[in-house]
Amino acid sequence: MIIYSADKQQFLQDQLQGSLIRHLDDVLAQRYRRVGARERMAWKNSLQYMYMVINDADIPDAIVQTALGGGLINVPHPSYQAWSYASLLDNFNSSVQDRKIHLHPCAYLHNYRIMPNDPLTSSYYQDILQKAPLFGQQDALNLRDFIKSYVKKGDNKKVLYDIENGKIRPSKSLQDRLASMLDGNTEFIMVDDQKIVYEEAISMAEKSRQDQKKRVMIVEGGPGTGKSVVSINLLVELIRRGMNCQYVTKNSAPRNVYKTKLKGTRKIKDIDILFKSSGTYINSEPNEIDVLIVDESHRLNEKSGLFFKGENQIKEIINASRCSIFFIDEDQTVTIKDIGSVAEINNFAEILDAQVSYNQLESQFRCNGSDGYLAWLDDVLEIRETANIFLDMDFDFDVLESPQQVLDWVKDKNKENNKSRIMAGYCWEWPKEKRTSPDYHDIEIPEHQFSMSWNLDQDIWAIEDDSVTEAGCIHTSQGLEFDYIGVIIGLDLRYENGQIVTDHTARASSDRSLYGIKKMMKEDPERAWNLKDRVIKNTYRTLLTRGMRGCRVFCCDPALGEYLKTRMKEADINFNYSLEGNENIFEVAEEENDYL
Repeated sequence: MIIYSADKQQFLQDQLQGSLIRHLDDVLAQRYRRVGARERMAWKNSLQYMYMVINDADIPDAIVQTALGGGLINVPHPSYQAWSYASLLDNFNSSVQDRKIHLHPCAYLHNYRIMPNDPLTSSYYQDILQKAPLFGQQDALNLRDFIKSYVKKGDNKKVLYDIENGKIRPSKSLQDRLASMLDGNTEFIMVDDQKIVYEEAISMAEKSRQDQKKRVMIVEGGPGTGKSVVSINLLVELIRRGMNCQYVTKNSAPRNVYKTKLKGTRKIKDIDILFKSSGTYINSEPNEIDVLIVDESHRLNEKSGLFFKGENQIKEIINASRCSIFFIDEDQTVTIKDIGSVAEINNFAEILDAQVSYNQLESQFRCNGSDGYLAWLDDVLEIRETANIFLDMDFDFDVLESPQQVLDWVKDKNKENNKSRIMAGYCWEWPKEKRTSPDYHDIEIPEHQFSMSWNLDQDIWAIEDDSVTEAGCIHTSQGLEFDYIGVIIGLDLRYENGQIVTDHTARASSDRSLYGIKKMMKEDPERAWNLKDRVIKNTYRTLLTRGMRGCRVFCCDPALGEYLKTRMKEADINFNYSLEGNENIFEVAEEENDYL
């Protein structure tokens, strides 16, 4: 949304008269939201410096644009942010594409002095600095020359008008780039019911494009059924068909891993704008996006961001898109703020008058294709009772005596193809301000003389070449899969008095998964008890199902480790059938314990 447009002379006059800030404030209050005093002061400072930069006779009465609001990518480096704005217009604005409007982004840090060997200008950022030069506090004259080199004459705001009124559509070059990335990429090949769900989602999106009716698709699927594979294929195909489409997750790890896998070794940044946070759509207009593909929908929150803005992320996503596709596994809700559920999606679809359809992904491609392993986990963790009392299936699972054994096993497996990782329950603090290298050990298990670091790179830890010696947690591994995984189960999950016990007090204070549970314990203890029990058990269920081929476990609670071992053993099973009364009696006898 453009909230202010003027030629150079009008901008200079508005700034000189002090009316520009008031204008921005009034427009935003009318269309968008109220603005705080600190944000208003930031405008005042920035626009004052821009006034000085363009107040030059050699710069013609060019267009000045101030764009504010949600939907734009926030990244640490300012040049990337400036470039991303231009890339968004290049790739999705029909006027920019058809009129061949050339955009030349730059970043101006008027309150920051760029020093020699400054980290912002390091070689790591050279590719983006070439696309969007960075100007600091001392570079006002250089910025003025930059503007003059590209802006030769004014056009009475025609370009700005065309951009503001341009249709949203993906550019042909973006379509071609995405298609080439997917072509032959074995990471994203679909099989079985994945292809069926994919085709039905395409059909639904096309119907919404034709009749302009709002639609919602809910796709349920357990671990390893290919929810993310289908999501990425849908993103590429819908973009290829000219639809404005985005891939959405709450956690950044899946977004960054999948776009990195999609790009491979190519340094292509313009597809980054297709991968969005679930909190992006707080202030979106109705139906402003053709299709939103929401992976890991069970992780959606009610409020967004640091200041808990918005009403409900499910509602915001359905409102913002003509067609929304939610991939969900309710058994993977792992924080007390996760509100994503089939019932909630249905509720807001009804409120927003959206037609709902349902699909299921059932074919199991993780845990060696073993639905039995998943059912065994549910029974062992006391999530639900199943017939899988003992681990009797073709999946490479074992409980080891020390965390070092687990790490050594993972490192050995990782030599094959860099697809093995170790993970841990969030029972050790994550002091980010102290962590500068793997030499700083967050996870300490002194009774086994074992220590290691949490992962240093949250974004692509799962595929970084050197991250096998770093431990991931639920927040950096959920939604991802590996060949082999090792799991360290902390003291938040124990075995006491013949049953599984969860202990929220054993969680690290830096973990926000159970933030607010203490207050809830006082206000509604039964609900709090059930919720913390579900979160902790689901966390370990999720970690223990990340491996496609095998898993090794160490339990900080020795009793839990011994219990898991007993549940792995084969039992002597006797079946007695009584035809009288149509009764079937199933007896399991192991040592001195009888189960009926």
